[in-house]
Amino acid sequence: MLFMTSISIQDGSVELQQMRYVVAVAETNSFTRAAERCLVVQSALSHQIARLERELGARLFDRTSRRVRLTPAGAAFLPTARQCLEAAERAAAEVAAAVGEVRGRLAVGLISTAAAVDIPGALRDFRQRYPQVRISLRVSPSEELIERVEQGAIDVAFCGLPTAAWPRGVDARELARDRYVAVVAPDHPLAEEPVVDLRRLSSEVFVDLPANTAGRAQSDQAFAAAGLSRDVAFEVTTAYLIARLVGHGLGVAVLPAAYAPQLTGVTTIEVSDAPARVEYVIWSRAGRTPAATAFLTLVGVPGL
Repeated sequence: MLFMTSISIQDGSVELQQMRYVVAVAETNSFTRAAERCLVVQSALSHQIARLERELGARLFDRTSRRVRLTPAGAAFLPTARQCLEAAERAAAEVAAAVGEVRGRLAVGLISTAAAVDIPGALRDFRQRYPQVRISLRVSPSEELIERVEQGAIDVAFCGLPTAAWPRGVDARELARDRYVAVVAPDHPLAEEPVVDLRRLSSEVFVDLPANTAGRAQSDQAFAAAGLSRDVAFEVTTAYLIARLVGHGLGVAVLPAAYAPQLTGVTTIEVSDAPARVEYVIWSRAGRTPAATAFLTLVGVPGL
């Protein structure tokens, strides 16, 4: 008898392919899209899931003409299915590494203002060197990246935190320290100023990242420490959108100085009492896959 969370299987076995099908349906909320992702006909995918449900003695999905959703049994089965698939991928990658090959997957995460490493260039070089590794990329706030690395969903991530913070629950290396600059439209009254301070900026309307994100916290903490309040009228999820809104004169922003050269259509100004951040590269404390180790080596992470 094999136990999986609250589900038991008697006189049967669960195949990895069946687990892949369950995960695909759960993530797409569709048998049709799941079949397309898994490169099989829908009838074959449906047959395998129905077979698995018979072996488990429980339905994994509620199906209607409009939607597909996990049952309580399916929600219990899904985390273990993901863990089994990840373990199988890791095992295959370790075997390949033992004979001198790097294969498997490399899931990379980054914040939109990452600047310490040329990540697109590094991914290009990595793919050329290790063509058998499947690469994926996710852009998310730092706190989400840290959580997903800790859970094993992302292998390597590049995040930024205030100088007093540290990525908890993961292994990390500091890559760079950076100060923020003000970002304004080219025709803004401040655009000709060589330097400003937070008090002068606090009278402006701001464009910033969403509240309760690490990127937003760095600027919020700096203004609060100076005894200042500000009006954040526009909250967006990427630095690209921040720059677009600033360029159209809808507000001002503060962004990392190392990232500022990538911006177009805006003017940057030194801030005398600017907040600072630290960029980190992080990976799971549970260990690195061969692909993750190869990628970290390629980008020159110190102290591996």
